[in-house]
Amino acid sequence: MADPSPADVERFIAQGLACEHLQVEGDGRHFFATIVSTEFEGTSRVARHQRVYRALGDRMREQIHALSMKTLTPAEFAAQGAPGPAATPTHHH
Repeated sequence: MADPSPADVERFIAQGLACEHLQVEGDGRHFFATIVSTEFEGTSRVARHQRVYRALGDRMREQIHALSMKTLTPAEFAAQGAPGPAATPTHHH
């Protein structure tokens, strides 16, 4: 079976998890995903990763050899520097 492309991995995740933003980079064996979902609200980092693994199902064992991920809620994603007013630093004097 051919190694999946980053676009394949994006599609696999999106099929099982409603994402506000999803970006996957990788070389066919090792991937890095930025995943933003409202489903992550109120959950720990471990629970978020488990949720992504559930979305990937058997593909995680059979096709994807390594997946690093950053899992964020929409508010966390906005706070970390997404374009817009939330990214503007404030100064207190």
